[in-house]
Amino acid sequence: MNRIKAWSLLFSLLIGAVALAPQVAVSKTKAAKENISSSPLPKRIQATYEVTKNGEPFANVHELFVVTKNAYTVESTTKGLGVYALLGERKLSSVGVITAKGLQPTHFELHQGNHKKKSLFTDFDWAKRSLVMTIKGKQETAELKAGTQDLASYAYQFMFMRASLKNTITVPLTTGKKLKQYQYKVNPEQKIIDGAGVQYKTLHLTPAEKDASETKELWLATEHYYVPARILMIDDDGHKLEQTLTELRIE
Repeated sequence: MNRIKAWSLLFSLLIGAVALAPQVAVSKTKAAKENISSSPLPKRIQATYEVTKNGEPFANVHELFVVTKNAYTVESTTKGLGVYALLGERKLSSVGVITAKGLQPTHFELHQGNHKKKSLFTDFDWAKRSLVMTIKGKQETAELKAGTQDLASYAYQFMFMRASLKNTITVPLTTGKKLKQYQYKVNPEQKIIDGAGVQYKTLHLTPAEKDASETKELWLATEHYYVPARILMIDDDGHKLEQTLTELRIE
């Protein structure tokens, strides 16, 4: 698999992507548990992931989710390892407001290294139900569906969906180039996922329907605001990208 295709696969992986008194840290030596059903929203979540391609080191992902009153921001930076570092950092950012139903993005951006032509800009006009995606300077418009998330925000929307995480769920998501609805089947049995020596109780989401081109699965940490503890993607050539949580800090 060449470098460009591998990086594109990582892009797809990102799709298939506590106001506590003391600071809570989950690292290689300690796991923190919160009763999220009774806790307020987190003020800040810092998550670090290790990404492997067919079992070999591929990239590191660093994410920061911040809540300020009724607004939120998400920043996600992916740094390739080895030869993949030559492709430059991939940066995602999302800003928006927090409603009773969860995150409501207003603006999303994607930047790939110094390649300005690869930058994507998306604006969410909820009043007009219009999604405006700017791709290579040209605008494309789509009907904005209720609950739509972007590549940076979707991972932090699951904490608002925990009551509906039964049977199947639908996640409308924009990649910055298109708007698509992803359907997942929720496995009722919790599974233990090991992330850098920390064990997470997780809810396993699998595609509701088989896709001939790719398969995406997510494991959501049920005791840590449903942050994805693992994301797995297998493309049509059988290449596997796996993103595993290695450090989590929650305030």
